[in-house]
Amino acid sequence: MAEKNVSYGAAKQSVTITKETIDGLKETIRNLYLADDIPWVIGYSGGKDSTATLQLVWLAIEELKPEQLANAKKIHVINTDTMVESPVISKWVQNSLEIMNMRAKQSKLPFVTHRLTPEMDNTFWVNLLGRGYPFPRKKLRWCTDRLKIQPVNKFVKERIAEHGEIILVIGTRKAESARRAKTMAYYEKKRVRELLSPNPSMANELVFSPLEEWTDNDVWVFLMQYRNPWGYSNTDLLTLYRGASADNECPLMVEKGLPSCGKSRFGCWVCTMVEKDKSMEAMIANDDEKAWMTPLLEFRNCFGDEANDRSRRSFRKMQGFLQGTYKQLHHGPYLKEWREKWLRQLLEMQIDINKNGPDEFSDLELITLPELRNIRRIWVFGKHEFEDSLPTIYEEVIGKKFEDPEWVGSEAFRKEEWDILKDVVQEVVDELYPGEELAFEMAYTLIDTENQASSLNKRKGITDSLENCIRKTFYKDEADATEYYMNKVIRKKDLGGKYNPLTLDSRYDYLNDIEEEDEDIME
Repeated sequence: MAEKNVSYGAAKQSVTITKETIDGLKETIRNLYLADDIPWVIGYSGGKDSTATLQLVWLAIEELKPEQLANAKKIHVINTDTMVESPVISKWVQNSLEIMNMRAKQSKLPFVTHRLTPEMDNTFWVNLLGRGYPFPRKKLRWCTDRLKIQPVNKFVKERIAEHGEIILVIGTRKAESARRAKTMAYYEKKRVRELLSPNPSMANELVFSPLEEWTDNDVWVFLMQYRNPWGYSNTDLLTLYRGASADNECPLMVEKGLPSCGKSRFGCWVCTMVEKDKSMEAMIANDDEKAWMTPLLEFRNCFGDEANDRSRRSFRKMQGFLQGTYKQLHHGPYLKEWREKWLRQLLEMQIDINKNGPDEFSDLELITLPELRNIRRIWVFGKHEFEDSLPTIYEEVIGKKFEDPEWVGSEAFRKEEWDILKDVVQEVVDELYPGEELAFEMAYTLIDTENQASSLNKRKGITDSLENCIRKTFYKDEADATEYYMNKVIRKKDLGGKYNPLTLDSRYDYLNDIEEEDEDIME
């Protein structure tokens, strides 16, 4: 194997990948693995770094003697399926895990695969379409914890509860960024054992990063020159990365300064933490067979349109209270019409992909039935939208009855009553209270709150609940609510109370919006 010398990041270290290097790492891995009975957990995303990490460990472990493997501790390979992964990558990972599991059993190796998913009440669509959470952004990054971190933490905690501690093997590298290098260097100093760093956010979890000194190029050299031990194709993986690169190229063994193929972002197709999904754009541009993903990209760009997002959201926070700065209110959850519109579009895309996309995606679910059932419950019982529109939307698009065997809805109020109430309220408002935009919401919320508390055992606190409904909806419109809120802040100021000075500041700049949206928007 040819040698290669490259430098990376702030560390300015030279790394040489040779057969001797790999053999030495494999020996280190085996020694570390055999040193105790602490189970290993390997994070596997299907990307180049996690693939290289798992491959290196697998190659090391398969060289153990049969007697060493007889009662070997388990190596758990975990993949987090956010349920909104890029379909191409999701299918790739799914197939890889199946082959991996089969090969481990055939070879009597201690690898066990697990595909983790978020709680069904906490998925991306349940939060965005159900609760109306605004799409994730820099100051409102509600997705990562719910979709990725929580499922992993739950699995890890279960293993720790069972074994006392675990060793987490991950593909993080110092060369990924200066920040990553600094963090890894910091925890190197805190190592409790050779090569094992403590996890600052999880007690009794030790972290092993076998590729910590590798560059992008090192990773690709290793993947291209060493066979994939579970029988998957590293060449196909390279093709995926190349297809997700704007220039459709992946240079290897390159000169210093020439980029390697490693900057493509594989993840959620709905991700709005980046301005543009350049990886998906490149996939579509580079491969006509991936043109079927175009509607996904367009849909993501539509609901992730920050410039027009404010008008699609209620001027009140999730629980109905007002909050604002720069003499305007911070907008909260998405309005009913937008949640319904996007659900319909999502289902239409799913049907189109199933019918007209590649055969391997004929059963693709962009949103699952359990998620739809959760969304239905949030709309009807949480938001008092007793119209119960979700089954109708589903049946109109999918063409079959919406199955919800555990559903127990109201026998008193349904769509017919909803339509009658809407017509009556609109007639009264037009005649007596023109411009009262929240009158219908106040009416259906009050009626449904009373209906849900119809049995005696639910009457406790009904007066407070009804009062709360009125408090949320007594404003004429947003201008009226804004005036009310600003006057309230002015009174606090005049009386010497605590208030946010930015509330009364008129120097609002959209481009430098410091709208304090973070998690309080969900309150």
